[in-house]
Amino acid sequence: MSAAERIGVFGGAFDPPHTGHLALARAALAQLDLTQLRIVPTGQAWHKARDLSDAAHRLEMCRLLFSPLPYVIVDDSEIRRSGPSYTVETLEALHAQRPSARLMLLIGQDQAAGLPQWHRADELARLAIIWVAVRPDATGQVAPLDPDLRTRFSLRSLPMAAQAVSSTDIRERIARRQTTQSLLTEPLERYIADHHLYQTP
Repeated sequence: MSAAERIGVFGGAFDPPHTGHLALARAALAQLDLTQLRIVPTGQAWHKARDLSDAAHRLEMCRLLFSPLPYVIVDDSEIRRSGPSYTVETLEALHAQRPSARLMLLIGQDQAAGLPQWHRADELARLAIIWVAVRPDATGQVAPLDPDLRTRFSLRSLPMAAQAVSSTDIRERIARRQTTQSLLTEPLERYIADHHLYQTP
């Protein structure tokens, strides 16, 4: 009998995806013995006040960033699904397709703090093991996961190196015509420049 598939699920706006996202994906592949890692760009984000960039751009940027990694699939299911994108529905659909697979949901510590507000939040831990990327801060300290959240959602820690990068910062840097070197890969920088993304008029 073959071992059960271990499928990582890493979702987000990816507007744009960046080297911090790439580092999380690499950490998951290195530590979780995944047979597949699905990168799932959000379709219609229920929790973001701003409009996201066109889905086709975010999907292509994810392909450019993550394609060098093994076992990675860029999954457009949330983009194709109408209405707001809810992680629980993505996990349900994947479970229906691969009922014997073990699903691993990958999130950041900021996302973990907001888990109680997620749609049908308490069903998440039934569908997937939730791994939280934990990184040291500027002082080298790692903030512990909230014990109540750890218990409620059966959270597990995925250690990572410090990453001082965010999509918000990158968008602001591009708008101010500042460098994004080390924050984006060269193919991503080229794609964003070619399509004039995140530039102010």
